Amino acid sequence: MMIPIIKPHWPAPKNVCAFSTTRKGGISTGVYESLNLSSYVGDNLENVLQNQKILADQCSKWNRCQTRERLAPFVWLEQQHETLVVNAANPQTLFADGSYTQQKNIVCSVLTADCLPVLLCNKEGTEIAAIHAGWRGLLKGVIESGVAKFKDAPENILAWLGPAIGSEKFEVGNEVREAFIKHNPQAESCFKQNRPNHFLANIYDLARQRLRELSITQIYGGEFCTYGDPQKFFSYRRDGQCGRMANLIWLNS
Repeated sequence: MMIPIIKPHWPAPKNVCAFSTTRKGGISTGVYESLNLSSYVGDNLENVLQNQKILADQCSKWNRCQTRERLAPFVWLEQQHETLVVNAANPQTLFADGSYTQQKNIVCSVLTADCLPVLLCNKEGTEIAAIHAGWRGLLKGVIESGVAKFKDAPENILAWLGPAIGSEKFEVGNEVREAFIKHNPQAESCFKQNRPNHFLANIYDLARQRLRELSITQIYGGEFCTYGDPQKFFSYRRDGQCGRMANLIWLNS
């Protein structure tokens, strides 16, 4: 059985492979049903490893169909809500919130369950990155760290915003709103008050602002809500204990 996936609608080069998984297609049970890909959320480790194998095998099969080459073994990051973006081909640490590479058949991936995944590539199809952008990392500059890895000019970079919590469900305190506005007064438009000292935040628009500040204007995606679709997505805000989806990008030959 093939894993259900979400493919970006963006004009990326043909050699750029990218998608997000849903919660479907694995063997985990209970709150982790079924394709939980994180080994750090309390799921049975054997189930997680099997889920990771199912995903890796499917990706390698796709890659071999196009290039006859196998993908390198996946590297799963231990995400910290910080700004470190590592070299996917030779990471010096796994405690990071993004990875970048220019090498073919190396997968950049991040895990999410409400936080925003940002997939990046350049128009030439020679550079890619995957970024984990929860509000903390977004505020601290994780997108900026990822873009800084690129050799190409920001004007030549495409961004896809994968499934994240929607603007009608993502409540934050006023201190979060004020911190974003301090960085950029225009961020005020990304918040809507819903009760005293609490606001609904649009994490997609906050990311778009950060990307445009970097002169990246080719921005796609941003139409999902992980919280509002329990059949398709894990959501930490909705369920607390839950699994994680993967968001992947790689270059084939």
